[in-house]
Amino acid sequence: MTARILVVDDIEANVRLLEAKLSAEYYEVISATDGVTALAMAAADKPDIILLDVMMPGMDGFQVCRRLKEDASTRHIPVVLITALDGRADRIAGLEAGADEFLTKPIDDVVLFARVRSLTRLKLVIDELREREASGRRMGVIGGVASRMGGSGGRVVIVDDNERQCARIMAELSLEQRPIVESSIEKAALAVRGPVDLVIVNTAARSFDGLRFAAMIRSDEATRNLPILAIFDPDDRPRAVKALELGINDLLARPIDPQELSARARTQIKRKRYTDLLRNNLDNSLELAVTDPLTGLHNRRYMFGQLDALSQRAAKGGAPVAALLLDIDHFKKINDSFGHDVGDEVLREFAVRLASNVRAIDLPCRYGGEEFVAIMPDTTVEAAHMIAERIRRYISGSPFRVAGGSELLTVTISIGVAGMHDENDTPEALLKRADAALYEAKAAGRNRVIASAA
Repeated sequence: MTARILVVDDIEANVRLLEAKLSAEYYEVISATDGVTALAMAAADKPDIILLDVMMPGMDGFQVCRRLKEDASTRHIPVVLITALDGRADRIAGLEAGADEFLTKPIDDVVLFARVRSLTRLKLVIDELREREASGRRMGVIGGVASRMGGSGGRVVIVDDNERQCARIMAELSLEQRPIVESSIEKAALAVRGPVDLVIVNTAARSFDGLRFAAMIRSDEATRNLPILAIFDPDDRPRAVKALELGINDLLARPIDPQELSARARTQIKRKRYTDLLRNNLDNSLELAVTDPLTGLHNRRYMFGQLDALSQRAAKGGAPVAALLLDIDHFKKINDSFGHDVGDEVLREFAVRLASNVRAIDLPCRYGGEEFVAIMPDTTVEAAHMIAERIRRYISGSPFRVAGGSELLTVTISIGVAGMHDENDTPEALLKRADAALYEAKAAGRNRVIASAA
């Protein structure tokens, strides 16, 4: 898996060394020697990962990282701070600035490449979600993404059988988050399926295999997007590398530093909320693309997709399919007499009544204007005619209360009914027969149901 990596260091020899190592692994490398240039290149070139030196003249790495995370166009880019400093305060400062990792010189190549691969996978997911979300915004079906999202108040499941370590983690996280501890792997497997923002796993647990548990989370569709923070022994480098290869999001070395724990937890929770928002916006955009905004019923596009699948099944000897085409009688008169706002109220109320008077397997849709369609799987024309008659009587027998409840309108409908004929029948032909039956019902005086004889 390749990626474009921006290397930022004021010492050219360091840049060339990293450039050579990364290029040998087939990564595309671009470089900058100061913070201002790095910010400009990050915004213009959109790298997948930024490897950022801390000790630079002018604007140091902490300041650059903070600026990157404050900018909406670059905050999603993972940042790895690289420095000769090995102090606790500097590590915490880097994480607080929004860095995804903090590596010290001399760099361990195995750990570096494992971390780069891990962050590249994460970036690919976020990029795809961002691209789809942007498409939805261009179409006008969703709004923008919130510019700032907090990393506190998260629901955290701690999977650990070390009581003293759990107590320290709980004491620190309880200041900002909502943690629970599960020392049983069976109970933990159930806990992570609930509403959770972060899972913390002890990879050195004695009573269970922490890496196997993490792999189980990643393989389960219901939990694979959960961020995982793994606690590991710093002397066990192969296990740390394996953790990153399995898709664990972040690593925390023992003995646990409380502030580092809090900083890493905030970062992971904040990122999860961001990706959740992108996914929710995507789901909403897909829903809006197949939903009529006025009535809340499915729209014509969705109806044809479902009807096509049902007709293909019927053509292969499956259950019959029927369709109702419903039209509100004299709807233009309602608009002309009471205004379009009242007309919209009638359409919305009719949609509610239609949806509540068909079966759970049926598909009520708005076809266009004052016309609606109900697709009825596993239904004969005779059964569909009976359902249509029931709907007609209910609509005409219960006046619509409109204009804030001050007006009562008697509304009637005409309905055409048709069914699939044989393996050569098509959705278009079915709806055309239903439309012909609807026309006949209107010509016969409206407020009636007629089934297609063809």
